Amino acid sequence: MKPAQIERTPFADLDGQPREMTAMLLAALDEMGRHPEIRRVRRTALDALRPEPGWQVLDAGSGAGEVARWLAHEVGPTGGVTALDYSAATIAAAVERHDGSNVRYTTGDVSAIDLPAGSVDGVWCERVLQHVDDADLAIAEMVRVTRPGGRICLIDTDWSSLAFDGVPPALARTVVAAMHGRLTPKQVDMGRTLRRRLVGKGLTDVRATPVTCVFGDPASAAVVLPMVNPMVPEAAWTTPAGVREKWFSHVDEAGARGDFLAILTIWTVAGTVQEARRQY
Repeated sequence: MKPAQIERTPFADLDGQPREMTAMLLAALDEMGRHPEIRRVRRTALDALRPEPGWQVLDAGSGAGEVARWLAHEVGPTGGVTALDYSAATIAAAVERHDGSNVRYTTGDVSAIDLPAGSVDGVWCERVLQHVDDADLAIAEMVRVTRPGGRICLIDTDWSSLAFDGVPPALARTVVAAMHGRLTPKQVDMGRTLRRRLVGKGLTDVRATPVTCVFGDPASAAVVLPMVNPMVPEAAWTTPAGVREKWFSHVDEAGARGDFLAILTIWTVAGTVQEARRQY
């Protein structure tokens, strides 16, 4: 299943971008992965997944494989990770960056996973479901490939939680509204729905943890929030003429004053697969 935002959100269709744009987006993913707030989200998620030595883990929507390689070190030499991504470009980048850990990289669809039922001990799916047409179908596939007693951890953004301070509120609302469905996914509330979706699939011990990311200056925010990143091409903006320039002027002024603030909640939700309630 192709991502729902394939014609609007560049991250949802890396293979469909010009080569230069693909390289820029991959670099942006790398920088995002190094951001302290994203690292905090991932640490929270790892604590929820609770992988054990020897586990086989599926990283569903693995990008360039940074998390897959991290998970491989967590499960040790007797375990392994399957890094699955829809984009051939990101898988190629992941193979180039391979560190010798026990990771198998493959292209594929999170809504039609080419693995046998019950073949993995755990699934990690980070900021992927906001991009797909049918999140419940994708989750059902993750449940199918996970053994009874295995764990599934979903991480996704609640874009409707995005808020700013230090800039004019009405202007911020205009910019954010224009970005949804263009530079951020149209599915703005995916993060907060994850608990309900896992409960609906019969998982037990479902724990939901909201992680509020705090960005205290424009440079920090720009790594994660495209509407604060001046490197995002002007052609990608859908705001009326002059709004982009006015917005960045206020962002820069707030940064200079030291009172810029942006907050965004990312949810980590994990649960245990049970035999009696297995969903296909």
